[in-house]
Amino acid sequence: MASTRLPPITLTLKQFLRRQQVLQLYRKILQAIRQVPSEADRHYLRDWARSEFKRNKGATEEDTIRMMITQGNIQLQELERTLKLAKS
Repeated sequence: MASTRLPPITLTLKQFLRRQQVLQLYRKILQAIRQVPSEADRHYLRDWARSEFKRNKGATEEDTIRMMITQGNIQLQELERTLKLAKS
């Protein structure tokens, strides 16, 4: 039997869209981390981001997920702002 990447439970449209938001945030964070000049800092930040997303993988409550997305976007903006200041 072929392995699929589909979740075992069918998602509602709202859940699917929220999942897409989370994945997009994760990708943006990893892209921003790639611009960090220090190899050690990049490695630390990448591990931190992965562990945070894995730790919260099981969250199901809509309000909690929205709050975490908002916090993630704030942290992403802070990282981008710090990188911009470091380059100037």
